[in-house]
Amino acid sequence: MKQVSEMSEREYFACVGQRPGMFVGRTSLDSITAFLTGYDQHAIRHGGRRLAGWHEWLVARRGRERNHAWPGQVLHIALPDGWDNMWDLPRDDEAHAVDVLFRLLDEFAAEREAASET
Repeated sequence: MKQVSEMSEREYFACVGQRPGMFVGRTSLDSITAFLTGYDQHAIRHGGRRLAGWHEWLVARRGRERNHAWPGQVLHIALPDGWDNMWDLPRDDEAHAVDVLFRLLDEFAAEREAASET
């Protein structure tokens, strides 16, 4: 396995997505959201790639805007029939939303990698 410092952003997200509990403790959408927000804020402060364009990419992927930050956009994609309480999702819905989040992150990172290669 590569060292974290040698991983591409896509590889890093895949690593986190394979074992999110190792990075955030109890695997939940809100803890992963906090982790990714911290990742983004660190990148902003230290000149990293960050998640620039992530929210806009999700809106385009979904095909319509909602007055939600990116976690809400992910939930709308993962649970198109809606939910009662974002902070108290049924276990199966939350696991599905986390899985969808990491699939979307992979697609986003793959598109960014492809764009940077051209």
